[in-house]
Amino acid sequence: MAGIQLNRVSKHYGNVAVMNDLSLDIAQGEFLVFLGPSGCGKSTLLRMMAGLEPVTSGSITIAGKDVTDLPPGQRGVAMVFQHYALYPHMSVYDNMAFGMRNIGLAEAEISTRITDAARMLELEPLLQRKPGQLSGGQRQRVAIGRSIVKNPSAFLFDEPLSNLDAALRTRTRVELARLHQRLQSTMVFVTHDQVEAMTLATRIVVMNKGKIEQIGAPMDIYRRPATRFVAGFIGQPAMNFLDTERAAPQDGRLCLRLAHGSVFQTALRDADVPAGALTLGIRAEFITLDTQGELPGRVDVVERLGDRTLAHVSLADGSTVVAEAHRDSGVAPGEAVALRIDSARLHVFDAAGLAHHAPQ
Repeated sequence: MAGIQLNRVSKHYGNVAVMNDLSLDIAQGEFLVFLGPSGCGKSTLLRMMAGLEPVTSGSITIAGKDVTDLPPGQRGVAMVFQHYALYPHMSVYDNMAFGMRNIGLAEAEISTRITDAARMLELEPLLQRKPGQLSGGQRQRVAIGRSIVKNPSAFLFDEPLSNLDAALRTRTRVELARLHQRLQSTMVFVTHDQVEAMTLATRIVVMNKGKIEQIGAPMDIYRRPATRFVAGFIGQPAMNFLDTERAAPQDGRLCLRLAHGSVFQTALRDADVPAGALTLGIRAEFITLDTQGELPGRVDVVERLGDRTLAHVSLADGSTVVAEAHRDSGVAPGEAVALRIDSARLHVFDAAGLAHHAPQ
């Protein structure tokens, strides 16, 4: 079987369990992104795939071959790190050639591979420069090129854009997407940046505390988060959460009452949602400033982002929500406003943090 398979992989450091019985299939040619906060286990998982960390139990298969106990050089993968790890005394050409020379590849083949990779990454004018003569983005492209020339079964990226400034991160992100389209290779990418995940991934694996919270296409995860953690982690700004009380159902549908008294009918069957505390979730784009809105509040902060304007609004119960105003809105801090919530776009989370969605 092509691609990468993780079968009940566990990782322990002494008595501390980082992850237990994690299984995952990564398809050949897929761009899969591990996304989560620091300490969730995503980089550890990538390092186990690369052979840089031993597996406590379970197995890893790459391109149909069990690599669980193989050293990194025999796994057929290439890893790109957050730090470029280039040899400062070597030219770009020699940095890219180093690994191939170590395994005795013929110089003619080395030259062909480097020429092809340099053309793909627009590095041809830089091949005779030293790393110290390159920008951060150029150095990162050299590190990627050093991986490409190995003709690996899969590329593993460990937060490769973290050291770049904002503009350069955007450009390099686009370059990576183009590279994947050209090579059609399996790529596994680790990041804590949801923008990178949403724009690059075929599928996202959202991780938290060593466990997989949800796996899915970027917009599927955005629209139908499986847990409150995912809902709060994906999206800019984060989803708004409002405490609610269960109200009497209407036509068998779940109804929720907010602290100020407004009742919202959801698309969920009341009988399908467990008893206990419930939290209502709503994204900023589905809360709008409207003089006829049902939710009163006062503006604390206004964010003018060019294409959209966000208003941070304090409610009577002391909670704060982020609402979307018209991009040219003149709303100002201290202003009393009313908010309208799109009841068709509500998310409901139970006491365990699990999401409940109406059938599509």
